[in-house]
Formats: sequence, structure tokens, C-alpha cells
Amino acid sequence: MPNARLPISLRQILLADAVTCAAMGILLTLAHDSIGGLTQIPELLLIYAGFSLFPIAVFMLLVALFWLHRPPAVWLVIAGNGLWVAASLALISGLISANIFGIAFIGIQALAVAALAWLEFVALKAALRDPSGQAV
Repeated sequence: MPNARLPISLRQILLADAVTCAAMGILLTLAHDSIGGLTQIPELLLIYAGFSLFPIAVFMLLVALFWLHRPPAVWLVIAGNGLWVAASLALISGLISANIFGIAFIGIQALAVAALAWLEFVALKAALRDPSGQAV
């Protein structure tokens, strides 16, 4: 897929990432007890993960709105998403003893984060190839 064109821009992908990041942060911090009870994921892990997502969402928003033409900032978002996916896989590989619902909960969100990272990567590559800047 060397010349792939996405139907949405890098800015739109980053904004979607920021919104979903904040939404997951709200979900994990406000519903940690319900999620923990259903999934057997430790509640403290859910709380810390939830709170960690708020500054990440703000950074993604800043990149989308102000630093879009600074590739290192976008690369940092992509790398952060990659680290989140790696940490998620480590959790379900035995770092915690979640039940099947917990494994599915972590696995599905890791897939969603991986998809966002891939979309950001493809859109950034397209933006770097497009001297007009229309890909962003």
C-alpha cells in the first residue's frame, strides 16, 4: 500500500484519538469498580490507567490543533500508542489475572489503539510526501 490515501486527515485521526482517549479515561476512572468486578482487572490499575489518559488526550489535542506540522510530535503520539498496546499485551500475557471479560476488554481496546496508531502512521507518511500540506 505504497500510495494509500485515507478518507480522513491526520488532524481528524488525532482528534478522534484524543476524544477516545479522554472517553476511556473517564470510563476507567468513574466505573473502575464495575469494570473491575466484571473483568477481574485490579481496580487500582483501572484508576491509574484512567487518570494517565487525561494528559495524553490533552497532548494529542495539542498536536492535532497546533503541532500537526511538527512530525516529531506526531511520532510521539504514534510511539505512545505503540507502548500502550505493548503494555496491554503484557497485562493479558500474565501480569494480571483477569478473567475472559478482562482479557477481551484489554484486547479490544489494544486493537483499537493499534488501529489508531496505524492510521496516524499512514496519514503522517502521506502528509510528509504531500508538499501542499493537504494530507493533514
